[in-house]
Amino acid sequence: MDIFSIKKEENTGTSSKNEAVSESTATTLSGKDGITLSCLTVIGQIEGHYLLSENQKTTKYEHVLPLLAAVEENPEVDGLLVLINTVGGDVEAGLAIAEMLASMQTPTASVVIGGGHSIGIPIAVSCSRSFIVPSATMTIHPVRTNGTILGVPQAFAGLEKMQSRITRFITAHSHITEENLHRLIFRTDEMATDVGSIIDGKEAVALGLIDEIGGLAGAMAWLRSQKQRKSVCGKENEHQ
Repeated sequence: MDIFSIKKEENTGTSSKNEAVSESTATTLSGKDGITLSCLTVIGQIEGHYLLSENQKTTKYEHVLPLLAAVEENPEVDGLLVLINTVGGDVEAGLAIAEMLASMQTPTASVVIGGGHSIGIPIAVSCSRSFIVPSATMTIHPVRTNGTILGVPQAFAGLEKMQSRITRFITAHSHITEENLHRLIFRTDEMATDVGSIIDGKEAVALGLIDEIGGLAGAMAWLRSQKQRKSVCGKENEHQ
């Protein structure tokens, strides 16, 4: 295996706290084989439009989105590795990250290590290739909301539309059927105080939610293979 030199992504922010978050979110991995990969971590709770308490580990979408744009526009980056260990969080922020990843032309690979729960699931399946370690878990449940909810049909219709957005995204970017996903989301006999399901790595792959069992080495090998395949195709086109 190649030994990689790790360089912190430059940050132009003025806040020392923001610098710490940015530096821990993305790094660049340069290998001896000439292949350069970027690594993004999605950890803790995905923070949306409201700030969470300082004692919580969060992934801030306003930091992640420009980083993804920078990776996409950097010709020196051959692939993006996304390491996921999240409890979930804000639905719109999570979907925004997932949609950005899904729209990238740069090869992307996700690895669920620890947990890829709730809105972390769309992020995991949005990449070109998804991996999960056997001991990791994924919690699949209906959309929830905090605070006061008006007891009117329109409020519940809004939640149903949001759930449909998530379901459509997951089924469009994985091999799980809508029927199986719906069954997992609304299962009532799995969790004592909630509705939904908890599945491990092997179950996630068997259901078609994640592409394959694997960890860091597998994901990085897949990303390197995409660069090598592109090089071979380029040489064949030159000969033609």
